[in-house]
Amino acid sequence: MLAVTYVLYQALNLYWWIVIASAVLSWLYAFNIVNPGNPFVDSVGRFLWQMTEPVYRRIRRVLPDLGGIDLSPLVVLFAIMFLQYLIAVYINPAIYSAGI
Repeated sequence: MLAVTYVLYQALNLYWWIVIASAVLSWLYAFNIVNPGNPFVDSVGRFLWQMTEPVYRRIRRVLPDLGGIDLSPLVVLFAIMFLQYLIAVYINPAIYSAGI
């Protein structure tokens, strides 16, 4: 059972980096630092958008409209931190003490 929580923890860690990369790439797009016409940049951008947009969309429905500021990546990162803390501090010790 600890292996399952370890895999879940690592999947959350991977998604953490995907959210960070998506935020950085959106800033690079906004300030015209990268060329969106470049096929590699476009494919990376599409991949990151497809990985993050379904989660962002659900959060944007709840968050108030702040104009040009998008706080949904920050909310996702806090949620990931909360879940990782929950796994490390509460779930893993409970599984370990239960002997599962």
